[in-house]
Amino acid sequence: MNNIKKVVLAYSGGLDTSIIIPWLKENYHCEVIACAVDVGQGEELSPLKKKAIKTGASKIYIIDAKKEFVTDYIWPSLKANAIYEGRYLLGTSFARPIIAEKIVEVAKKEKADAVCHGATGKGNDQVRFELTFKALNPDLKIIAPWREWDIQSREEEIEYAEARGISVPVTKKKPYSMDRNLWHISYEGGILEKTWNEYKDDMFLYTVSPEKAPNKPTFVEIFFEKGIPKKLNGKAYGPVEMIFKLNDIAGKNGVGRVDIVENRLVGMKSRGVYETPAGTVLHAALRDLECITLDKETLHYKELIAPRYAELVYNGQWQSELRSSFDAFINHAMRNTTGTVKMKLYKGNCLAVARKSEYSLYDENIATFSKDEVYNQKDAEGFINLFGLSTKVGGILKRAKKIK
Repeated sequence: MNNIKKVVLAYSGGLDTSIIIPWLKENYHCEVIACAVDVGQGEELSPLKKKAIKTGASKIYIIDAKKEFVTDYIWPSLKANAIYEGRYLLGTSFARPIIAEKIVEVAKKEKADAVCHGATGKGNDQVRFELTFKALNPDLKIIAPWREWDIQSREEEIEYAEARGISVPVTKKKPYSMDRNLWHISYEGGILEKTWNEYKDDMFLYTVSPEKAPNKPTFVEIFFEKGIPKKLNGKAYGPVEMIFKLNDIAGKNGVGRVDIVENRLVGMKSRGVYETPAGTVLHAALRDLECITLDKETLHYKELIAPRYAELVYNGQWQSELRSSFDAFINHAMRNTTGTVKMKLYKGNCLAVARKSEYSLYDENIATFSKDEVYNQKDAEGFINLFGLSTKVGGILKRAKKIK
């Protein structure tokens, strides 16, 4: 501990990092520099500068990384159709690597000896932070208080904070762990730890309940260019503005809530409630557009690697060679995925109802049930005979009882 003179802390102002500043000073007797990375937390960032200094930090960096977060992390994951265990849209998972990246940059600027995060020893975030730290600067010492201190629960954290006059955004009556960025909000802990407890509707910030959503559907048209959303209802938006706008529209229609029990990397199951309104719409829309712009073999191969890509992101392996290699394939495969999808949003539901692209592989003249001059239906007989030859041979042998 005596070798650590200066630490850069990934600071959010939440319960964990609020008490970590005084804990580092009391136990490491070092200078603490707080670093908050803006990935769309909104008003949560406003009080951080004053709060960090008050609790013992020598200075604080607040870095606006929203655009980079979207273009370098969200869009690649969206194009990959990366959804963990088929339901989780990775909102926290890909936010951690960019936060860690900025922490490393500040550590270099400040000539710090170490970096620190507030992730618990039970969670995935410790892995996501630390793998990025190791990839970008393996010489930095990593401090993880949850693996060192004697505090065992959120209740004890609250007591620690109260004893030092530190205000925290949770109470013993409502000890939710909430993580927010422009892509999603996650909720864990408290009553959610019991899988039979239904979540409380007043918990949500981005979405209304489907029951309170409008009684008429809302239609939105999303234009994608090479798999990246560029326009909403004919109007061009920047990457950050696109998500904020679509969050508002989809959230008002109750779209984007999910309540799941997922398998954490560290081996345990965890219950999480997420709201990802814009992400839910964009994933559904892009997947529908791919159906007309990608050939069968490419589409099916993308479906094979999508869960593996999601697993890499979930497991904190953003810096891995495999993920980068997947990106190379995906970017090539998506070069013609340009077009518009019309989405119908209604009381929590999100459906694609129309799609078009100048690169569409769908040919109405071939697919039609009406008379056409393109497709000779007699050709199907020879195709079936060849395609089914092995099946026929197997049937003959079974009938002769030569195979079981």
